[in-house]
Amino acid sequence: MDARLRRLVGASAALTGILMVLGVYTASTGAGLTCAGRWPLCDGFLGLFPANWSSFIEWFHRLVAMITGFVVLGTTVVAWRQGAERRVRLALAGATILLPSQIILGALTVTTYEWAILLAHFGTASIIFTGVAMAAIWAYEPASGPGTVDRVRRPLAVATALLPVMLVLAPHAFVTFGPEVQATYYLAGLTAYVGLLATAVWVTDASGSSRLIGRVSGLAALVVISLLVVGRLVYGGTLQYVSVAGTILALGLVAAAWFLARSGGSPADATVASRSD
Repeated sequence: MDARLRRLVGASAALTGILMVLGVYTASTGAGLTCAGRWPLCDGFLGLFPANWSSFIEWFHRLVAMITGFVVLGTTVVAWRQGAERRVRLALAGATILLPSQIILGALTVTTYEWAILLAHFGTASIIFTGVAMAAIWAYEPASGPGTVDRVRRPLAVATALLPVMLVLAPHAFVTFGPEVQATYYLAGLTAYVGLLATAVWVTDASGSSRLIGRVSGLAALVVISLLVVGRLVYGGTLQYVSVAGTILALGLVAAAWFLARSGGSPADATVASRSD
């Protein structure tokens, strides 16, 4: 893949993740309500600029959303024009197709502040993020070889480092789940999610243990993104315990992936396995 296109794909994924974190912060502060009556305008000069700090948060969120949308769209167009790998093009196209519905849901979160709409908005954002993240993961995939397990140690280490952060900051469990804590929780969660997805995708050698590492990491990624979606509804009670238990489960799956990588998924084992086949 062309280096310029690879950077565009990476920028699309990074911007989408940042936009999601900014959206969580905006919702948690209630800033979206400052512009509720004049969407798509705001409450400042000519309806185009913010009048106070709260409306600035909402205004800035909209600005980043617009930039991100155009970047994702532009990346998709460039990927198709340059004939990028089919799976990269399809992942980007899927994300782009969902952009109009996400814009509508974004408007509804401002004009009709209901948790069902907020959940749908974040859920759709998660699907879009998964698409651009998968495109970036494929774009930056290391060359195949007997050292496949070694090359996933870094993304797996990222997930390992961030999951304890998610546990400590679990919604309404151990600390006050204010706007800054929520933003940090979702930033850690989305980054860990990408690390687990990359681990699952990049384990491509032929040994059985490596395939199992991929399955375990993929399951952990599914748990993490589910926690992030459900986290929009956690206020205490049962969902609070589900959130904590789910994070512990994800940590256990990551520990299992590390065990498999260190025991049966070494480069030497992969080479032996491929020769025996």
